[in-house]
Amino acid sequence: MESIKIKDEYIKLGQVLKLAGFVQSGVEAKIEIQEGAVKVNGETELQRGKKIFPGDVIEFDGQQIKVEN
Repeated sequence: MESIKIKDEYIKLGQVLKLAGFVQSGVEAKIEIQEGAVKVNGETELQRGKKIFPGDVIEFDGQQIKVEN
């Protein structure tokens, strides 16, 4: 499992997908999230603006990313 580091208290889900290189744009992130293709801590997440905190695990297309600070 790879990890990404954030400087702030949290980051929004759409931004995590872009930062991790899973998607190329915010529009693409929005579509993937709305279609139920993204999981946060094992649960399907449909909110692009969901706050992601250090320790959360994002899953997309069989890949996992852990958010750290």
